[in-house]
Amino acid sequence: MIKKTLITFSLLFLAVIWLAYLSQYLPIYIPIYVPAYISSLSLITFIMYAWDKRQAKQSTHKKVNRTPERTLQLLALFGGWPGALLAQQLLRHKSQKRRFIIVLWLCILVNVGCSIVAIYFPHLLLG
Repeated sequence: MIKKTLITFSLLFLAVIWLAYLSQYLPIYIPIYVPAYISSLSLITFIMYAWDKRQAKQSTHKKVNRTPERTLQLLALFGGWPGALLAQQLLRHKSQKRRFIIVLWLCILVNVGCSIVAIYFPHLLLG
């Protein structure tokens, strides 16, 4: 139940930003590259999680280079959190580490909060 909810939340966020852009609901100062940036970074983040999961499985047999947790967290913070949340749920990667999960959710809250401010309170950003 929770897994489906989190997957839906991630996909719904991506769908809403694209629909808001395509329906011209977003303010004029938010150009096309914002939804494209978030979608692209989400895809890159998902791929990085998948790569790290693959490396983690191989590390039982030999020494491999893993993706640092900080890198995964920074990708989520800079806008790739939908991909991070999808990967965490679908690949079951980094889904047991409590500290990592807390940092991921802080990144999600920061991003969603900034999105709300940008859409509903643009005067705070523009001065």
